[in-house]
Amino acid sequence: MKRRDFSLLATAGAAGALWSTSALADAAKPEAGTDYVVLDPHAPVEAPAGKIEVVEFFWYNCPHCNAFEPQLAAWIKTLPKDIAFRRVPIAFREDFMPQQRLYFSLEAMGLVEKLHAKVFAAIHVEKLDLSKVVAITDWVVKQGVDKAKFNEQYNSFSVATKATKATQLQNAYKVEGVPALGVAGRFYTDGSLAKGMDKALKVVESLAAAIRSGK
Repeated sequence: MKRRDFSLLATAGAAGALWSTSALADAAKPEAGTDYVVLDPHAPVEAPAGKIEVVEFFWYNCPHCNAFEPQLAAWIKTLPKDIAFRRVPIAFREDFMPQQRLYFSLEAMGLVEKLHAKVFAAIHVEKLDLSKVVAITDWVVKQGVDKAKFNEQYNSFSVATKATKATQLQNAYKVEGVPALGVAGRFYTDGSLAKGMDKALKVVESLAAAIRSGK
């Protein structure tokens, strides 16, 4: 979703249509300025030396991110060892921040694998409103998470710091919509640029290969 669209959420059907692309497009070599953007200056990275960092920018309430998540999860399982992947929840507005903290709290508690997809399902399938901390906490507790431990993480300095850095990173990448992908602090692509998130993943693979070969 583009920033201007966040007040008018698309339907799930429209979200599904956004991800289609042609086989011919998949076969084409990605072009700077068309399929992806070259960042100048570069965005910061957290990956250690020898690793290529790939970042997914997302928002739990975004129907496009929800539609993309199963494909992304499958893709992550195929990544080579030199790819350091991480998710970054965006905050285009102040009311996005509770869900930023939700993700980083789950991450701190080692619960992303267990609950990340369930958050999407709760919002987009069960139609729950998880935009505020009270509703978020109630939902997390229903998933069997200790309330006190979750609140401790949610209100911690470390989670607040990660949320601040996430917003700074989204701005460094000049993210205009989600889901979006960043590569090595040097390149940015999304569904609009690549003409579909399936193609965006191919763009990321191509850029990583170029970095790997020293280009």
